[in-house]
Formats: sequence, structure tokens, C-alpha cells
Amino acid sequence: MGSVFTIYGSLEPSIFSIGGIFLAIGLLIVAKYYTKILNRNSFYHISLGVEIVMFLMVGYFLLSPYNYTTALLVYLGYQISFAFGSYLVRAESVFFNRIKLLSFIDIAKQKGYLSGLAISYIFYETLKYFGIADNQSQVYYLHFGLLVIEIFVILKLYRAFNPPVLKK
Repeated sequence: MGSVFTIYGSLEPSIFSIGGIFLAIGLLIVAKYYTKILNRNSFYHISLGVEIVMFLMVGYFLLSPYNYTTALLVYLGYQISFAFGSYLVRAESVFFNRIKLLSFIDIAKQKGYLSGLAISYIFYETLKYFGIADNQSQVYYLHFGLLVIEIFVILKLYRAFNPPVLKK
């Protein structure tokens, strides 16, 4: 979470207002098309699209860190992913319409979130131990791990929806 605030440092507050407006419009558009996109195929493609946007955002940041354009593109990437956030949660509820399964999914998400926060804390503290205390440098190095995680998520998502065919 701290990395976003470091990256967004160069943006004016008015950008967040404009971004919020576009996010709300994006959420409205996505919700309008629920009847067409609330299916397995759309869920896969939208999930994959969101992860690819995140991957590109992390990759771009590693190539061009800490300038105004990068901050805007990272903010735009997050807004795009947030615009589909409600849809993805709704789709999970529709597709996994069993309370125990939904509970398992939500618990797994929170465990992942907590683990990620704990690992990032340890990562930041380790960097400080080795003399890298500058916030921008710490956030930059963190993005190498994020890039690996995005590759892993994209591959797992692809395999989940395109399982290998077993030969007999």
C-alpha cells in the first residue's frame, strides 16, 4: 500500500477527483453489461485482462520509475482494475454459489493479503538493514517481486481456465 502513495507523490489532488469520476463511470458501464458478461468466458477474459494491465503497469514502472507519466499510468492501471472489481466479486458469488466455497475463497484472499503485507514489511525492513532506506528505492525494488507475482498469477489463471488435456 505504501508503494502507491510513494508513486503517486507527483500527482495533484485534483487528479484523484477526476480519476474517481472516471472510476464511477467505469463501474456504471460494467454493471450495465452484467447480463452479457456474467459468464465463465467473460470472467476469465476480464480477470486475465485485469492481471495483464497490472503486469504492464509494474513492468512500465520498473522501466521508467518516478516521473509524472509513470504516476498517471499507474493510477490509470489501478482505476481500470478497480472498475472491474465489483464485477469480479459478483461473478465469484454467482459461479461459486455455495456458502462454504465463498467463505473459503474470501478467507484465502485475506490470508494472501495479510501474507503480502507481512512479506512487504519484512522486505522493507531488510532493505533498511542493508542501507537502502530511501522510500523510492525501496518501492522500486519491491516491484521486481510484484512482477514475478503477476507472472505467476497470469500463468495460474490461464491454467485454471485451460487445463492440460490428459492423454490416455
